[in-house]
Amino acid sequence: MRYCDSIFGQILKPIDRRRFARLVDRHDGDAYDKSFKSWDHLVFLLFAQLSGVEGLRGLESVWNANAHRHYHLGVGKVARTTVSDANLRRPVAIFSETFAELSLLASRQLRKEGDAVLRLLDSSPIPLGDLFSWAKWNGRIRGLKLHVVYDPLTDNPTKIEITDDIEIGEAFPIEAGATYVFDKAYLKFSWWTAISEAGATFVTRKKISSRFRATSLRPLRKRKGDGFTVLEDADVKLISKNVELTVPMRRVTIRRDEGSKIVLLTNDMQRSAIEIAGLYKMRWQIELLFRWIKQHLKLKRFLGRNENAIRLQIIAAMIAYVLLRLAVGASRLKMPVIRLADFLTARLFMRAGIRDIDKPPESHPSKARSRRHIGQMELAIA
Repeated sequence: MRYCDSIFGQILKPIDRRRFARLVDRHDGDAYDKSFKSWDHLVFLLFAQLSGVEGLRGLESVWNANAHRHYHLGVGKVARTTVSDANLRRPVAIFSETFAELSLLASRQLRKEGDAVLRLLDSSPIPLGDLFSWAKWNGRIRGLKLHVVYDPLTDNPTKIEITDDIEIGEAFPIEAGATYVFDKAYLKFSWWTAISEAGATFVTRKKISSRFRATSLRPLRKRKGDGFTVLEDADVKLISKNVELTVPMRRVTIRRDEGSKIVLLTNDMQRSAIEIAGLYKMRWQIELLFRWIKQHLKLKRFLGRNENAIRLQIIAAMIAYVLLRLAVGASRLKMPVIRLADFLTARLFMRAGIRDIDKPPESHPSKARSRRHIGQMELAIA
């Protein structure tokens, strides 16, 4: 019978083992854990994300019970204490750079010719509570924040950062020709200027405290959009004694069909007001991404209480998401990622193609045996 890798093995295939080994060498990732290497650690944390098993004790039991099924992954049995030690000491950079490489691969494989470069930027809180004494209070929660730059056209998070800051937009590199969409929490005029100077555009929501004066009104050829109506489109200038903003700016005011009014700001002087409003409406896709990750991956219960362990688990969750997107694209599955994640919890070690994950295993019944007694003559009718 032809060899067939397990579904978990197929999910892991986009990770280049040679490149991963070079990352480990560069960061000296196996300096303290000779038996439980960085590869074992990554595979185990991805198993924790996809298996649906809660808690380190349960993960240890289920993982070791399937040792005969995951030997082909290049990993062996684990012990809770070994995992805890690795969570404390393993360099986070190994996992974060692995995510960056996989995200770049996903962008190349999932992007369609002619797609615009659109980036949604937002953050989601990771509450940790009082059990994590090192966690800082950031004004809303005690914990960390996961910042994500997300491509809604390929459903792919392109960059991530984990901090205890409220905002971190300026830390991400700017892509020339891209359009960045973010909410009013990312109000930093120096960063807006940097986006404009890099040859990119942005669309954001106006903060009440920021004051802009209209210098000229733009004609509105079309007012009605998908779920909103454009009320005004104007060129504006910042009014401030302390801050100067030299970037040309527009203000687009819209009213949603449910009645609320939104004021948008942008440095895009070419798109129509309808298009500007439509771009900001797409920002809700990143909210759906955060909701999906928190519902289907493991970001509520953690396998360690130190900061390094928390960061490793968060990055492993994002790696798992990108691997699922790559699996859906490569296998041409006609199902959303959410359904694939549901099937994986029960069929992670099943030996079948990912395309067959929603089908029952093939049945190969043995050949029926003759019931005649040994030595009994069998007559054949000519």
